[in-house]
Amino acid sequence: MQPINSKIVTVILVLILLMVLLYCYINQPYRFSIISAPLSELNEITKTNRSPSSEQKAITPNNRSDPTHIVTHEFHLVAPDHLQYQQPSIVFGRTDVVMVTPWLAPVVWEGTFNPNLLDSIYKLKNIRIAATVFAVGKYTIFLKNFLETAEQHFFVGFQVHVYVFTDRPLDVPQVKMSAGRQLTVRSVPNSQRWQEISARRMELIQKLIEDNLHSYADYIFCLDVDSQFHGRWGTESLGGLVGVIHPGYYRDDRSRFPYERRPESRAYVAPGEGDFYYCGGAFGGTLEEVHLLTKTCHTNFIDDAKEGIEAAWQEESHLNRYMWINKPSKVLSPEYLWQDFKPRNPEVHLVRFSGVIKNYAAIRPNV
Repeated sequence: MQPINSKIVTVILVLILLMVLLYCYINQPYRFSIISAPLSELNEITKTNRSPSSEQKAITPNNRSDPTHIVTHEFHLVAPDHLQYQQPSIVFGRTDVVMVTPWLAPVVWEGTFNPNLLDSIYKLKNIRIAATVFAVGKYTIFLKNFLETAEQHFFVGFQVHVYVFTDRPLDVPQVKMSAGRQLTVRSVPNSQRWQEISARRMELIQKLIEDNLHSYADYIFCLDVDSQFHGRWGTESLGGLVGVIHPGYYRDDRSRFPYERRPESRAYVAPGEGDFYYCGGAFGGTLEEVHLLTKTCHTNFIDDAKEGIEAAWQEESHLNRYMWINKPSKVLSPEYLWQDFKPRNPEVHLVRFSGVIKNYAAIRPNV
């Protein structure tokens, strides 16, 4: 009998090993779950301490969930059975604006989505929204209008938890909130420089997500207090990482964007680079994505400060650098943070959220 060639044995063993690995991969129960590394530990706590919402389970045709197969809310959208709405079209629609970025992220304008359809989809998911707002020093004068208009327009009918960061907790107004909505006041120190107040936001949002929100929220939006809602801001804005186009620059060439232009800063965006100029006063997304954004921006800000550098527009500069590299999965048009002193351009059919007219010299600790 001829001895078996050792090379043949080796090949057979390798093939067997590959088949075993392939079998294990195909049959692992969580191969479709997407978990961001910085929050993987928090996600494990979330799965342990709260019952899974519908976005965490695959929906089978008979509407029963399979607990061994997890999919993310971003990729699994289930509409209610027999829901009727206007037939969508891919050949008719708005032609005056761009509705998708070069990396194929939707750009949300009025007339590009069906609010009833979207709300019906996300109602099934039982989503929960957190919102942060900073009212430090004299900025508490804007809180009442912000909170009251948010009750009228911001994710109406959904579970919302607003976190107010302030050094004047006694000045936070009493605003009646609808069922399923609540407000929490968190004390923060004041500062003699508004730039420091602005820059500190990233760190506080990061810690809020780490310490509190893993057991509560699915999405978070970070908004400026010196603003007010005028129209619907709802489920059309949901995405992994969500940026808002700045109303002051969306018609300009990117050479005019107020990016940080010093190469020594970690917020640096070189000439010829950049997509849009995003607002620092409104951004959001899933907890995982916003946690990574705020942690990165805060770390870069601190590292810049150690070298005596402060970016041109503090956290907004770092946010724009981050979103140039880490593309938003959804982009909100300037409807989502207009400026009240600006006349509305023709393509802006309505204003949903806007910065109010104010006297900076009267409200900022330094100008």
